[in-house]
Amino acid sequence: MPRIQLGTWVNDAVDWLTTHMGWLFDFCKTVFLGLYDGINAVLQAPQPLLLAGIFAVVAFWLRGTLAGVLTFVGFAFIDSLDLWENAMITLALVLVATVIALVISIPVGIWAARSDRVSGLVRPVLDFMQTLPAMVYLIPAILFFGTGASAGIVATLIFALAPGVRMTELGIRQVDRELVEAADAFGTTPRNILLRVQLPLALPTVMAGVNQVIMLGLSMAAIAGMVGTGGLGGDVNQAIGQLNVGLGAEAGVGIVILAIYLDRMTSALGTQVSPLGRRAAARLRAAQGLKIWSYRPRPAVAVIGVVVLALVSGGLGVFGSGGTASTAAAGSKDVSQGKKISIGYIPWDEGVAS
Repeated sequence: MPRIQLGTWVNDAVDWLTTHMGWLFDFCKTVFLGLYDGINAVLQAPQPLLLAGIFAVVAFWLRGTLAGVLTFVGFAFIDSLDLWENAMITLALVLVATVIALVISIPVGIWAARSDRVSGLVRPVLDFMQTLPAMVYLIPAILFFGTGASAGIVATLIFALAPGVRMTELGIRQVDRELVEAADAFGTTPRNILLRVQLPLALPTVMAGVNQVIMLGLSMAAIAGMVGTGGLGGDVNQAIGQLNVGLGAEAGVGIVILAIYLDRMTSALGTQVSPLGRRAAARLRAAQGLKIWSYRPRPAVAVIGVVVLALVSGGLGVFGSGGTASTAAAGSKDVSQGKKISIGYIPWDEGVAS
């Protein structure tokens, strides 16, 4: 039987895209890097413990006192391992990839839920995306976007795209048809049926899809360290290249802490944004009574706490930057005198030796 030259056809297609669609990839790369640099700058600006306090206040509002305390302890532990900067790089990459993935997946899921033909076309594509090994996504990402954060973002969002589409479609299709027919009988427009009937009732399932997108994005972000994204994934890749079990364990624990925090917060947020979830949570709290470990403040109190911590961190950044600038200006003659620098490299033996 003659061999089918599938690889040759794929290479020709890639060459054509690189030649004729390079402007589009450059534009996407600029947008992705702009979002990533902005979010990373916001996460890196405050003092680590102050930002950990902001994360703790969010957990306190969404899940209660115990969650807030454990959140602060977990992020303080990451800071104590000297992994704070890398953890925030990973978090910024995951947030950017998640936002882009949701912007694509939720409209596609709605479209698939409202059209059986679109659903039939989308389902095989989603099956292909979910069964393809995660490492394969790095190849086209490097070819079209080069190494660095942009390639990691693209590979992460493609890998995490499928659950958002599936869960959005599932949530809308699970809405009782009689409710939709009743709304239609009262003269409700298709747009209002979607926005006021279907999406509110489908929110728990949609938020479960958001949770899965974030979890898959975080798992892919660790693999994306192989293309130079840095962060905790870069530490894991470095530990594999050097057989450094200790560094791998530290980076792995940091990824686990981020994953647990994002998982718990998104699941709690799904309960808060859903009318049915809020009523169920209120009934549960009324049945259990007031407990200090499950106490949750009002949203206004949580917002005030976040604003106060943000203002404090911003003030420290302003006052600290002047001192840093003056110190740098005064000590310009001592540049490179025993200062630590970071050099990017692939952790092969010759790279380590260099």
